[in-house]
Amino acid sequence: MASLKRTLDKFYREYPFKDRVLHDPISFPRRYTHSRDIEISGFIASCLAYGRVELFTPVIEKILSLMGAHPHVFVMDFNVRKHRGKFTFKYRFNEQEDILCLVLILCELLRRYSSLENAFMRYYNSRDPHTGWGISGLVREILSIDTTRVYGSNIHPRGLAQLFPSPAKGSACKRMNLFLRWMVRDRDIDLGVWKAVPMSKLVIPLDTHITRISQCLGFTSRASADWKTALEITEALREFDSEDPLRYDFALCHHGISGICSAQRGAGCRECAFHGVK
Repeated sequence: MASLKRTLDKFYREYPFKDRVLHDPISFPRRYTHSRDIEISGFIASCLAYGRVELFTPVIEKILSLMGAHPHVFVMDFNVRKHRGKFTFKYRFNEQEDILCLVLILCELLRRYSSLENAFMRYYNSRDPHTGWGISGLVREILSIDTTRVYGSNIHPRGLAQLFPSPAKGSACKRMNLFLRWMVRDRDIDLGVWKAVPMSKLVIPLDTHITRISQCLGFTSRASADWKTALEITEALREFDSEDPLRYDFALCHHGISGICSAQRGAGCRECAFHGVK
């Protein structure tokens, strides 16, 4: 365990964060300086950050370019009838109407709470061991918002529901946990604009890369990338840094994205920084 911590810490210290951030969706909220613009752009970027980065990046770029210099102002003034014709693109599971409805939902949350942080804090409790119940509550409210203005009736098509998974249903909620990491952590590349949630309560944004590397390092023996696995891996990482368990997340994830850590174990494993470390 001590040897693994030393290796993790060295890997963390030497990781080229500035180089890799250009290939990560966090590059979008990092463009802004005002916290309200950061959280709106970050929420949109994290919601669509699935699949290949070169495919979702242009979609996020289109949405934010429509919003101009201040996404918060655009969302506050959003009108479905006025803006529908501008949202003429889709991405994988998300049709044009789903992306339009995403902005409508953000508009409604801002009108109710003035910020996404306030909306999340409506459901987060400082006594909770992690942010899972806060996520579940926020998702419940999001899915209670009337979508008639977009779809013609109050429905939640597959493409819209796909944007808002919940821990209550067992989902690992990778994208929501990613958004929370960006907003809460105030170190490295993360933005730390939310101050009421401690870093220690964050849960790992679990994807195939983190799952695979965590299995190799013994952080989990579970095969499914679900909420229980995310919590198990987070608990393992908490042994190395109880205050900031997601400290290694970005570097480990991009270690997998780089291709050095592949799904096919073999000769390539000898090139891995963690090869043979226990």
